[in-house]
Amino acid sequence: MAGRALEKLTTSLAERFASTWLLLSDTTNFLSRTSVFAQFEAQLMDMRRRLSSAGKNTEVEKDVRKELTELRGALRVQGYDLSLGKLDLAFQGFRNDASLVEGFRRLVLFVGRKDLWFLEGEENHLTLHRRLEAALAQAGVEILQKHYLWYRWNHEQLILSGSDTEAQYDFEAFKEWCDNPERRLFLLGRLKRLR
Repeated sequence: MAGRALEKLTTSLAERFASTWLLLSDTTNFLSRTSVFAQFEAQLMDMRRRLSSAGKNTEVEKDVRKELTELRGALRVQGYDLSLGKLDLAFQGFRNDASLVEGFRRLVLFVGRKDLWFLEGEENHLTLHRRLEAALAQAGVEILQKHYLWYRWNHEQLILSGSDTEAQYDFEAFKEWCDNPERRLFLLGRLKRLR
């Protein structure tokens, strides 16, 4: 709980001291990764136009900043995590144990209807699978997909690869699941703490 409060405070301070241009860029970048971008595109372009033509007119900048702050607040209320706009996801084929020397780590991921669960660690994928399955057994959750992956963060990009335990068609189904922008952001939001 304290970690979440600190993260909110840090985000709030960062926004307060960020330039209006930076906030506009971050907001546009985030929304461009969602399925709701079209709803906000004209508004964002109008803000950019007003800022560009404002010159040193601080009143225009204040108005745009206020509008941006309200937009970002409304997006947060809807459950969006705007910090995810800086993160990206890439799929890179299949890997084996040799990828440990490249900095990859093992990850077992279960996808449910409205949630996902994961476990990462040093043990092999099957051991991690049994541990995660045992932890979820009492909860009675519905699991739609199970994946055995390798992951590594490269700056702001999460690289995911299938393991030898992952079937090709399962990996393709997972990539297809991630094609949905909100699911992709949800996955990045859940896995960003593995950095």
